[in-house]
Amino acid sequence: MKNLFLRVNDRLYSSCIWIAGLAVLAMSLIIPWGIFARYVLGTGSSWPEPVAILLMVLFTFVGAAASYRAGAHMAVAMVTDRLPAPTRRSVAVLVQLLMVVVCIFMTWYGTQLCITTWNQYMASLPAVRVGMSYAPIPVGGVLTLIFVLEKLMLGDQSNRKVVRFDLVEESEGAV
Repeated sequence: MKNLFLRVNDRLYSSCIWIAGLAVLAMSLIIPWGIFARYVLGTGSSWPEPVAILLMVLFTFVGAAASYRAGAHMAVAMVTDRLPAPTRRSVAVLVQLLMVVVCIFMTWYGTQLCITTWNQYMASLPAVRVGMSYAPIPVGGVLTLIFVLEKLMLGDQSNRKVVRFDLVEESEGAV
């Protein structure tokens, strides 16, 4: 069961990385197009900026979940590093439990926000519902919650092969 859970989370992590990466790629193509259309073609498009913002929200929340699993999130450990080992472990568990609370908050209230604003449409993109623009919040909350529970149950997974691509590169160079 543990191996299945880890394999599913590896796939989930890879999906998060791909979604976040494609969102950044799309942003990096859309923004120059908007600039080109405005200053070279003389016809400013109204869609590049709101689409880029939506993509930024998507890559932020989905990328944050992947970043959490990879252990690449920001952490201020100045105080905790100076604590005795048993206290440090207790504080680490407390931090994970607080992360569970944050993830549940994001998921619950993000879902409520999506439901509340579902019947409204974005002024700059009339085909897009406002509720859809908020969807990355609860999705990111669920994804992060899965990775937090994984860390609580199975420990840190930031050194797994799927997470540490540099380990794959090193092992390929050794062959």
